[in-house]
Amino acid sequence: MRGNDTQVKVHYHGSTEDFIILVDSAKAVQDWKADSSIPLAQVVSGWKVFVTHKHGNQGVMDTASKGQLEDEFGTTKDEEVVKQILEKGTIIEKTAKGRDGNKNDANSGMVAH
Repeated sequence: MRGNDTQVKVHYHGSTEDFIILVDSAKAVQDWKADSSIPLAQVVSGWKVFVTHKHGNQGVMDTASKGQLEDEFGTTKDEEVVKQILEKGTIIEKTAKGRDGNKNDANSGMVAH
């Protein structure tokens, strides 16, 4: 993400782990929930399922292992896991502020000399 891009993800709080998938937009998820005949490829940004190691919708996102998917969702099939996360998860929208703040603190008045 750069500049003022918006990242949209769906967070699913599982019994032992927090799962995240990246989606194109909140509207795409809502449209899919209303009409599940919409192809998932038009909703999901990539087919990776991430875990945050019990840090909610924040923190480091690592790829979920097959064991984690099997334990939580009863399957390792990407399509089935993604469907469950979309149906039961919470949509999170976050705007990146990638270009805000000081660029070189050594040249500013913020550093004690």
